[in-house]
Amino acid sequence: MQHEDPRNGESAHRSSKKPKLSSKFITESDIRDEFSHHHPRVARINNGSFGSCPGSVLTAQRHLQLQFLRQPDAFYFNTLRDGITASRKIIKDFINADHVDEVSLVDNATTAAAIVLQRIGRSFAEGKFQKNDTVLMLHCAFQAVKKSIQAYVTRAGGSVIEVRLPFPVNSEEEIISEFKKSIEEGKSNGRKIRLAIIDHITSMPSLVIPVKELVRICRAEGIEQVFVDAAHAIGSVKVDVKEVGADFYVSNLHKWFFCPPSVAFLYCKKSSSSSDLHHPVVSHEYGNGLPVESAWIGTRDYSSQLVVPAVLEFVNRFEGGIDGIMKRNHDEVVKMGKMLAESWGTNLGSPPEMSAAMIMVGLPSRLCLNSEEDAVTLRSHLRDRYEVEVPIFHQVFKDGEEGVRDKDGFITGYLRMGKRAKCFIRNEEAVMKVRAAFHGINICVLPSSDACGITQFLKNQTKKRKEHRRRKLYASWKPRNGESCCLRGCNEVESLGTYAFLLAIDKAETSNVGIGMALLQMVRIHWSMLDQPKLLKPWLWVKHV
Repeated sequence: MQHEDPRNGESAHRSSKKPKLSSKFITESDIRDEFSHHHPRVARINNGSFGSCPGSVLTAQRHLQLQFLRQPDAFYFNTLRDGITASRKIIKDFINADHVDEVSLVDNATTAAAIVLQRIGRSFAEGKFQKNDTVLMLHCAFQAVKKSIQAYVTRAGGSVIEVRLPFPVNSEEEIISEFKKSIEEGKSNGRKIRLAIIDHITSMPSLVIPVKELVRICRAEGIEQVFVDAAHAIGSVKVDVKEVGADFYVSNLHKWFFCPPSVAFLYCKKSSSSSDLHHPVVSHEYGNGLPVESAWIGTRDYSSQLVVPAVLEFVNRFEGGIDGIMKRNHDEVVKMGKMLAESWGTNLGSPPEMSAAMIMVGLPSRLCLNSEEDAVTLRSHLRDRYEVEVPIFHQVFKDGEEGVRDKDGFITGYLRMGKRAKCFIRNEEAVMKVRAAFHGINICVLPSSDACGITQFLKNQTKKRKEHRRRKLYASWKPRNGESCCLRGCNEVESLGTYAFLLAIDKAETSNVGIGMALLQMVRIHWSMLDQPKLLKPWLWVKHV
C-alpha cells in the first residue's frame, strides 16, 4: 500500500464534519462581548475590507501564538502541519470540494491570483501560448489582480481584454450580454482566450455576478481555464465549487468568515496540470504540491490558518449557522441601503437580489464627486470627523453615457454599505450616523455680485463666525485684484442668479478638521466671475453646475 503523506492531509485525525448547531443560541449580550474590542462609537460599515474577528477566535489565536513562542520546535513538528490540515478539511466540506488536496491555505486572494497568473505567465514565456493570446477579466476586477496580470502576463507577451460591466445594473442579463461581447472580441484575429478571471462578488462597485452562468459560457466557448476571484464570497453567499465549475476559486476567510487577518483558501480542481502550481514564495517544500508549499513558506505567524475550527464553533452558535448569518446580513444591508437611498432621494446600484452582505447606495449629486481623489477625501472626512467607516465609489461615465439622476443632477458617487447583522453597533445606529454625517454638508449661496462684493461678503462672514473655530470649514476665494480671504462656518444665504460651484481646500490648514471637511463645503458664486471651470490653485477647485 502506498505510503500516505501526512502533509497533504492523509493522516488520521479528528473529523472535519460540521458540528451540530448549538441548542442554546448566542445572545445579544454575548455578541457585544465577542466584539467589545471594536471602537464603541464607530459605525463600521466596511466589513468587506478587513472583516470582523470575534473575541473567542482572537483568544484561540493568542493561545496558538504563545504555544509557538514557548516551544517553537515542538509546535512546528507536532502542531502546525496537522492544524493546517484540519483547517483545510473544514473548508473542503464547506465548499463541497472532492478532496482536501484541492484546498490550499494562503494569505489572501492577492496571493492566490499570483499563484494562478504566474503559471499563465510561464506558459507565455516558454512559448506554450502565442504572443497574441489573451486573458479575459472584468473591468472592475480588484486592482491587485490587474497588477498581477501586468506583472506576470503582459510582461511575458500576453494581452488583456476587459469586460466593461454596466453600473448601476438592473439584471444579470446585462452582465451576461457584455461578457459574451468581450469573448467575441477576445477570440478575434485568431486569438485564444487562455484564462478568464471572473469575480463572484465584485469589490467596487459591489455586485453579485452570475458566476455559474459565466463559467458555463466560458466552457461552451472553449476557454481553457477559469479563475474565480471570490474574495468576498465565503460567509456572504453559498459557495459550492463543483456547482460553479471553475478550475480555480479563491475566497478570503478574514472578510465574512470571522477569521483574523489574513487567510484565504485557494481551490484548484484536480487535473494533470495542477501539479505545476507553486507558491510565489519558494521554500524547502517546493515541489511537494501547492497545499504543502503553502503550509510552510518560512518562519512566520501561521495562527490565522489554524483557528478555522474555532471560527466554525463560533459560527454555529448562531441560529441557522452560517446560512442564518448570511440571510440576516443580506436582509439588514438591503434594509439599510433602502433607508439611505430614500432619505437622499437617490438609488441603489443593483437590485437587492444582486447584492449579498454589501450594497451600493447613490450619494446626492450635489456632492459633485468628480474624481477618485474626491471619493478618497470624502471617505477620510467621514471616518475622521463622523466616525463612519465606509468606502466611496466614484462613477466614471464613458463618452456620451449618462448616469442616474436625482433632483439636482447626475449621481457620480456611491457608498458601499457592508454590515454584519448583530455586530457591535446596531444597524439603525449606523444608518443614523451616516445620515448625520451627510446632514453636515452645507451649501452656501452667495449673492450675484462683482469680485469685490464677493470678497467683502466673505470677510464679513469671517468676522461673524470667529466663534466657530472648532468646526473650521472654509472656502477661499482669490479675486483678480489679488486680495484673498477665508469664510469659516458659513450658513445658507438666499439669493437668485446664475451660479457655479466653488470648492476650496487649503492643504496647509488640515490640523483641526482635515481636507475632507473643506471638500464638503460647497459655495455658489456668480459664474461670470470665473474665466473657466478649472483648477486655479492647488487649493481652489471650480465646478460648473
